[in-house]
Amino acid sequence: MTAAAAPATSAVRQLVGASRPVSWVNTAYPFAAAYLMAGGGLDVTLVLGTLYFLVPYNLLMYGLNDVFDYESDLRNPRKGGIEGVVLSRRWHRLTVVAAVATNLPFLVYLVAVGTAASAAVLAVSVFAVVAYSAPGLRFKERPLLDSATSSTHFVSPAVLGLVLAGGEPSRAALAALAGFFLWGMASQAFGAVQDVEADRAAGIASVATWLGAARTVRLAMGLYAAGGVVAALAGWPGGLAGLLVLPYLVSIAPYRSLTDAECERAHAGWQRFLWLNFVTGFLVTQLLIWVALR
Repeated sequence: MTAAAAPATSAVRQLVGASRPVSWVNTAYPFAAAYLMAGGGLDVTLVLGTLYFLVPYNLLMYGLNDVFDYESDLRNPRKGGIEGVVLSRRWHRLTVVAAVATNLPFLVYLVAVGTAASAAVLAVSVFAVVAYSAPGLRFKERPLLDSATSSTHFVSPAVLGLVLAGGEPSRAALAALAGFFLWGMASQAFGAVQDVEADRAAGIASVATWLGAARTVRLAMGLYAAGGVVAALAGWPGGLAGLLVLPYLVSIAPYRSLTDAECERAHAGWQRFLWLNFVTGFLVTQLLIWVALR
């Protein structure tokens, strides 16, 4: 590799790492699944929308987070692997520029082919991404609002897919989306548990620093359970998705009495969560195929 190519390679590696490749599917899949299930076809909007929520959207979401959380990331032992890079200060400006530059063309297209309703959903989605990390807003430091905003990051692509495809807000669709939203809140809350002590030391607020480790885990368990019950209201067979919260409940239950001083033990549960998502995604796909073939 030439001396001139080395910085470019380093920049690309940092940008890709900042976009969290392990999480790409978590935003692209809900959009694509909702679009197809709502009657959308194998068209340009499906392809471009899925590509948008696969990479640019995640670069905006996680890239901004890495830029504005740089100081705390330096002290976070979880950073540096699949859960996120410590984004070198050298690439902060490039990350912001790249995030904006890659998002704009897709946003222009999605607004142009959509309706006022889909544009409103897209605006909420992008605002939630920016508000979570940006100075002056920092929704990630507002207990409970942090969990709701994080969940919006993953549910709003599905809502956009539904609206863009002209789908009706049926009981089944609303139950599935509401259940998914509660699942997202639970997941964000549990994810914050492992950082209770580090966040307090850095002066960062979260639902977990507010409630403490044990109560946050119990809140997450309650939200998972509620999500499962709500998803079950989608009827047969879609309501079977409500059963998919059970592995998450089993996974985090051992931490329900975790003390704040032991919060880092929850990291093992968070690692299981990351892999559970792939299993859940596979099972949801099979369920959607079943629903579509009925």
